[in-house]
Amino acid sequence: MYTALVNRNPECRSAMSDVPDITDTERWTIDTTLQERYGRKIDIQLADSEIRLSPSDRNTTSCPTLYWQTDGCNFVVFKTGDNLFRCQFFYKPYKQMGTGISEYDNLAECVVSLLQVQADHAAREQGEMPG
Repeated sequence: MYTALVNRNPECRSAMSDVPDITDTERWTIDTTLQERYGRKIDIQLADSEIRLSPSDRNTTSCPTLYWQTDGCNFVVFKTGDNLFRCQFFYKPYKQMGTGISEYDNLAECVVSLLQVQADHAAREQGEMPG
């Protein structure tokens, strides 16, 4: 999935997008989860991403996105609908990785799974875990 991250300006969101904005509760969920995981505040950026909601879609849809970077890894969580989320992480833009689950209906589960898969990947890369 190719992702184009654009700095977030709520007034610039496409009027054609039916995807609701990130709520304060959703932002709090991610802030809290990252604080628990890293033991420090992580700077989270709001963005918009143009993605295909279905593989058969010819057009992309503007989706609110949360982006953060830590320890050389980039993370994105896309809001694709009301209580629907996708996620991925990457070290280089051409090699994006996900959790193996195409869409979540629970944001906390989405973020925890993303962090766990990334931690497992990092451990395998460092030889701390069998591949």
